Amino acid sequence: MDEKQLLVSVITPAYNASQFIEQTIHSVRRQTFTNWEMIIVDDCSTDDTREKVKGLSAGDERIRLVCLEKNGGAAVARNRGLQLARGRYIAFLDSDDCWKPEKLEKQLSFMKENDYAFTFTAYDLITPEGEHLNKQVWAPPEISYSDLLKNTIIGCLTVMVDTEKTGSFQMPNIRTRQDLATWLSLLKQGHNAYGLNEVLAEYRTGNPSISKNKWKALKMNWFVYRKVEKLNVLKAFWCFSHYAVHAVAKRL
Repeated sequence: MDEKQLLVSVITPAYNASQFIEQTIHSVRRQTFTNWEMIIVDDCSTDDTREKVKGLSAGDERIRLVCLEKNGGAAVARNRGLQLARGRYIAFLDSDDCWKPEKLEKQLSFMKENDYAFTFTAYDLITPEGEHLNKQVWAPPEISYSDLLKNTIIGCLTVMVDTEKTGSFQMPNIRTRQDLATWLSLLKQGHNAYGLNEVLAEYRTGNPSISKNKWKALKMNWFVYRKVEKLNVLKAFWCFSHYAVHAVAKRL
């Protein structure tokens, strides 16, 4: 098989990411699978994110820095990365999260062996300081469209998509939860998502005591149900009630 057919394009949106971007880049560089490109899209950061990425990527042509001229949010940044991606496989990694060294190798093998188009893995929760919380979000074996409406279990930092099977795609231009809306769109095409139930990534949490962030997530999920997926009120409420229960369980 042509080596380019196995190229993985890693899409990383960045905004004022100076504090953690080095750890994120390092986790990609440590991958045991080495045929990747990392497209870091800076969304008009006001700190030294750009300078840091330039320094960290010096001498490594696999890492590309793209600088947007206007702040547009994570969806705009990710979509720019998707437009520039040269790989058959697409993976996502935010600028404050990290991967385990065998993440790409194991997930790619999982996809090839089973002929899967859309996969995700389990992941650890860590503090802003990088300390493990001894909490994991486990990956169920399979997720359908109706499953994901009721349980938003798929972590963006764990997703890998085979665009030869799904075709190219873009994220809807909404400020938050564009990842959920994208997964739902892929699932509606008939591509179920398959879980590799091994912890292969680390998700950096915010302050768990900030309740406004939880309310924001609740509101944005409702927005996706009603405005993006066009669910009627009863169906949206049914899915939302299941989502809320699962969301609480993930934090316990």
